[in-house]
Amino acid sequence: MIDTAFQSFAKDLQQRLQKPLPGELAHRKMASSSRLRYTVKPNERTRRSAVLICFYPYQHSIYLPLILRPQYDGVHAGQMAFPGGRMERIDENLTRTALREAQEEVGIRISDVKVLGQLTELFIPPSNFYVQPVVGILPYRPDFYPDPREVEAVVEVDLENLLDETIVGDTQIDVRGILIDAPFYQIEGHRVWGATAMMISELLMVMAA
Repeated sequence: MIDTAFQSFAKDLQQRLQKPLPGELAHRKMASSSRLRYTVKPNERTRRSAVLICFYPYQHSIYLPLILRPQYDGVHAGQMAFPGGRMERIDENLTRTALREAQEEVGIRISDVKVLGQLTELFIPPSNFYVQPVVGILPYRPDFYPDPREVEAVVEVDLENLLDETIVGDTQIDVRGILIDAPFYQIEGHRVWGATAMMISELLMVMAA
């Protein structure tokens, strides 16, 4: 049975997601310097994708999962992210994309997810993707079954830790031989930066409004 605190949290967040979103204002707070260098704009080759930000109750607190991408020859190798991926023809909308990808990547039972709303769609210049963050809840802590081709590890994040302002930092990161300035969140021993950090920034701003 879901405790009343989690029910109250979910109801409040759902209401907040229906209001005007901070969007770019929140994104800029955690945007890396590399975004300024890219001249790529959305075009006819831009693809659509979606990620799932999924809260669940656990140990008298509220958690959400992040994933660590494995090392591969790609622009997002080794990065922290929300479960998600590109839209396929079988997806009737981007919410379905987020749910399907979360099920495929980490084994979340999508029939048990209640969707609360969406954050602002975000353009990712290096991969020429638009990413739609979808926010949902599960009434229980899921058993995770990560796909080893897509996920090196699932990192469960306590919302209380995410709300701690001391986890915010700034560093320089070598991206294919180019040093960029990157704000980040220090979460469970991992630096979360780039698009995922920008989504978290908007999520926190929505929750604080």
